[in-house]
Amino acid sequence: MLSSFLQYEFLRNALYTGLLIGFIGPLLGTFVVVRRLSLIADALSHVTLSGIAFGLMLDKKFGVGISPFYAGMSFSVIGSVFIEQLRRVYKAYQELAIPIILSGGVGLSVIFISMADGFNTDLFNYLFGSVTAVSRQDLWTILIVAILVTSLIALFYKELFMLSFDEEHAVVSGIHARRIHFLFIVLTALVIAASIRIVGVLLVSALMTLPVAASIRIARGFKQAILLSIVFGEVSVISGLIFGYYFEIPPGGTIVLTSILILLVTILVKQVIQRTRTKRVKA
Repeated sequence: MLSSFLQYEFLRNALYTGLLIGFIGPLLGTFVVVRRLSLIADALSHVTLSGIAFGLMLDKKFGVGISPFYAGMSFSVIGSVFIEQLRRVYKAYQELAIPIILSGGVGLSVIFISMADGFNTDLFNYLFGSVTAVSRQDLWTILIVAILVTSLIALFYKELFMLSFDEEHAVVSGIHARRIHFLFIVLTALVIAASIRIVGVLLVSALMTLPVAASIRIARGFKQAILLSIVFGEVSVISGLIFGYYFEIPPGGTIVLTSILILLVTILVKQVIQRTRTKRVKA
């Protein structure tokens, strides 16, 4: 099956992009889940949608050749900055920042989509992902994002780890929490925007959370959870791309369903292991 993906350039672009996204999505998603910020992916994905719609609207109404992909990425980064600012304003209710930005993203999306004369094929591809929509330029952009995200996580792993599990201790230890928070949320925005070509705006949060949800059921430590989530993410993306191509359906749906299947298997395996241990103890 993979031989077909190596014959045509657009399929190779989709495969290589999928491999990159399957790596950086769960990698950063592990920190997102541990910090209980899973909904931030949904908020930023809707902000990304508003940027995509804005790019399409400019092209339709004014003939301005701005790529919707890069417009969406710009909006996502701006949205992440606003989320961080709102978290500082509502220090006692920091979770309010996420629904505020999500609502704003949805509102802008509705306006821009209406101004762009409603839904079309391009917008549908951005919503649910597409095997054929990934260009070589998109691949290079996503590769740069992947290198940037991986490098910064490796560089600030200790700080991110400490802030994720014990923020007060991290601050006392001299870690600049505000800077790390800002860096983390901007990286999250970049990963979400980079993933929309394959997974789609409406399903991108699943790629950052479902592999992690599966990994933490069977992992024995944080690093193992990261490793397993990346493995599950890659399996989901590759399987989703193959099924999406051969059945001529958007890959986003098949990627998510594969992730859910992996999650169900890990839950079942965990239950079997627990029951086996219980029987041994009783014996």
